[in-house]
Formats: sequence, C-alpha cells, structure tokens
Amino acid sequence: MMASPRPLIIGTRGSPLALWQARHVAARLKREGAAQVTLEVIRTAGDRLQQRHPGGFSAKGIFVKELEDALLARRVDLAVHSVKDLPGQLPPGLMLAAYPDREDPRDALLSIGARDLSGLPASATVGTTSLRRRAQLLRQRDDLCFVDMRGNVDTRVEKVRSGQVDALVLARAGLARLGLGADLMRPLPLDLCLPAPGQGALGIEARADDQEVLAILQALDDPTTRAEVVAERAVLAELDAGCLVPLAALGRMRDGALRLEAMVASPDGREVLREAVAGPPGQAEALGRGLAAALKARGAEAVLRQARRLAGGGSGRGA
Repeated sequence: MMASPRPLIIGTRGSPLALWQARHVAARLKREGAAQVTLEVIRTAGDRLQQRHPGGFSAKGIFVKELEDALLARRVDLAVHSVKDLPGQLPPGLMLAAYPDREDPRDALLSIGARDLSGLPASATVGTTSLRRRAQLLRQRDDLCFVDMRGNVDTRVEKVRSGQVDALVLARAGLARLGLGADLMRPLPLDLCLPAPGQGALGIEARADDQEVLAILQALDDPTTRAEVVAERAVLAELDAGCLVPLAALGRMRDGALRLEAMVASPDGREVLREAVAGPPGQAEALGRGLAAALKARGAEAVLRQARRLAGGGSGRGA
C-alpha cells in the first residue's frame, strides 16, 4: 500500500456513467491510502455538442480534451476515462498510468421482444451512433434501419422501453456498471460484433512527471487488462483510426498468451477485413503494430479512406 499525503483531485465528465467510474476509482484510491480524494466535474466539447446536436457529430477525443487540459494545467491530478473514448495518441506529458480490472468488453443488444439479432422484425430500427457496430450488424442483417442515438445510458435505454426504437446496441460494461437494462440485454457474440479498442476498460490518465500520483496508481493497475488494452490501442494508433471509421480490436489473455483480433470494415458492412495474432503479453504493443501491418497488407488503408470519405455524409444503410 502506497500512501498519498496530499489530497487528490479526479477530473471527470458529469454523466452518470462517468461519475460512477470516477467514484469507483476514488474508492480504490482511498483503500490504497490516499488521504483525501475529491471529484471535479468538467464539461467537455462532446457534452456541449451532444446537448445541441443529439445525433450529428463525431471527432477524435471530443469527450476527453478538456479533462486533459485540466491535467496539464495542474487543476486536477488524474482523469478517469472509458478507454474507448481516447484517441490513439495522448498529448505530450500525459500517460495512462493505470488500467483497473476490465468489465465484459462485449456489445449488448437491448430489445423488448428479440433474444438476438435474428429475432428483430424486418427493417427493424436500431439505435446506435457507432459506425463499427453498424458495419458489423449490416453484414448480418442488411435490412436494419439505424437511428443516431446519443445521450446518457439511462435515457437511451428508456427509448427501447417506450418503443421509440426496436432495439439498441450499447457496451455491456456501461450497462452493468449502472445496473441498467438487465431484463432487456443480450450480449452479442464476438464473432458477430467485435468491440472497440479498450471497450469495457477504464484508463486513469496522469501527468508523466507526477511521481507521487504514479506510485499510488500502480496499485490499481491490472496487468492482464494493461496487456490487452495496450495491444488494442497499438492497432488504433498504427491505423490512425478513430470514431469516424469502423474499426474493432480485442485482446484476450488465455493460458499465459495474449490473443489479439482486429477488424476494419466499410460502413455498409460489405467489405470486412479481420486478422488475429498471438504472442507473449510483454510484447503487447508490438503485437498490435504487427496486426495493424497485416491488415494494411490486405488493403485496410483503402477501406478506412473510404469510410472517412463517407462519414461526413452519413453512415451505413438505413441511417
């Protein structure tokens, strides 16, 4: 246990899920000996745009920049993120100091009547803003009609209950953390829908020169989660991908080896490239870079260029 004599300030967004995550980390820090931990809620550009334009924007790092600015300005000591919200590259001077234990990384289908994707009616309306989810689901059901849906998790779940959409696709981790939608939720198989890099994982960002905070955060770092997420984020960084393109990656530790799978797709789901590698967890970043190179060799860059061109004018069929 490493005690921290100084009070620690955690920067967080103000959504129910972000607050749950920050409070979870605060409780862990207190158990590790932190003298005092407080939260500072910071409104991001993504939060402001989400309020004004519920379905019409997408950009790298839109939910994290103000948190990182507060870190660099020393207004806060650390920031808690959903790793899937983070761009592949962090600003100079910042680092992901800890990855706590990961939740289930799978996506989940929420529907009142359907137990799986095949149970949805013809031309069913499905709420999601994710191009990655759209591309993979269109490959299975090209009749689906997608509805852009943002906002807090509880608000989106209520739209399924009220019949505004036939189904909703969300990260299972957020639902589990908030205790929402258990009666509606069915996890999607990984062979049908591979998750976003870092999905289900929390990343604790800190200043690279703050040795006191880095020392206490070591106790919160889970080596298995770190190996998996470092590999996934190496794919993301190497392909220079973000939320504007359909890209998925998932690392899983099995019998001491790290197996990494990744996918890029065209927005309509007609072209999908998927590759997998395995190796020692200590070579997680190299595995990710190697897997990205394998995808590039199969034409991933052309697929991603097409996705970026189409992203400005809508995403996927049935939008």
